[in-house]
Amino acid sequence: MPTKVTRHASFYVGGQYVEKDGKTTMDGQMYVEGWAPARIAHRYPIVFFHGLGQTATNWMSTADGRKGWADYFVDQGYVVYMVDQPDRGRSSWSTEGDRRFRVTDVAMAQRLFTSPERDKGWPQAEKHTQWPGAGLRGDPVFDAFYAALVPSLADNAQSERLVRNAAAALLDKIGPAILLVHSQAGLFGWSIADARPQLVKGIVAVEPSGPPFQNATQAKRELAWGLTNIPVQYDPPATDPSQLTIEQQDTPDGSDLTKCWLQKAPARKLVNLQHVPVLVLTSEASYHAPYDHCTASFLEQAGVKTTFVRLEAIGIHGNGHLMMQEKNNLDVAAAIRSWIAKTVQ
Repeated sequence: MPTKVTRHASFYVGGQYVEKDGKTTMDGQMYVEGWAPARIAHRYPIVFFHGLGQTATNWMSTADGRKGWADYFVDQGYVVYMVDQPDRGRSSWSTEGDRRFRVTDVAMAQRLFTSPERDKGWPQAEKHTQWPGAGLRGDPVFDAFYAALVPSLADNAQSERLVRNAAAALLDKIGPAILLVHSQAGLFGWSIADARPQLVKGIVAVEPSGPPFQNATQAKRELAWGLTNIPVQYDPPATDPSQLTIEQQDTPDGSDLTKCWLQKAPARKLVNLQHVPVLVLTSEASYHAPYDHCTASFLEQAGVKTTFVRLEAIGIHGNGHLMMQEKNNLDVAAAIRSWIAKTVQ
């Protein structure tokens, strides 16, 4: 059945005028696209934030032409908003300051996203079965997926500041909402909720960047504030990330899992997130499978009401990091909808 989008809007939020060489331009604005069903059945809209190298098109359809998550949630009676991060896609690319960009090359896309079962770069990778097609360059589905990738800002902290500011302006405009964040955008969910705690009614964090204090894909220390590169509010207050005293687990929580870095007791609390329910959702075969439990543990330790779900535990098998693009994408969307219905008030 076709999606019943009866209202469509696009607009920009945020941004500020900047002066340079006698000329005035705007920096930091963010493109937003909104879809609404004929009958709105839910109080709060869902705002979708894409990950690294992606744009809002990631939510609209799959690379092989099937219904995307945005369509699904509109069918369920939700208003949805989809953004292109500042300096990404349809959001203006600024020349202000140090703007360096990075791209996802074909080999990385295949290894991390579309055919990890071939390289077996982590223990769970061999369980990957849900990508539509071979997942390799030359396969029409992979080619369609890769054609949609775009350059991203190289500096995650820069992206976090830009998205936090623009997203705060978006929430000020549309009112309370549920955030659905994926991958790199996981960083944004925490800082947006920190900036607008009364306007964020829930966060669905689909394999958010992590684990705490680390960048797993680049095998380096990062996320100095725990789950973000930029400051968030703790109680007791921390004015410098060095005030967060941390320790690594002596043993991991299970086989094929990463040892987590967590705060030493007594842990500081993420005071502005304590009334925001969070779902951390992880697939069976993704490179996130070894460590997303650490993100959930950090949130719980910091006083955040967190539900951690592994898809295989609820009967959804074979997914990788881009589950919204995979063959069973609507099964995953239904699981998210179920959590929202039970949890977000």
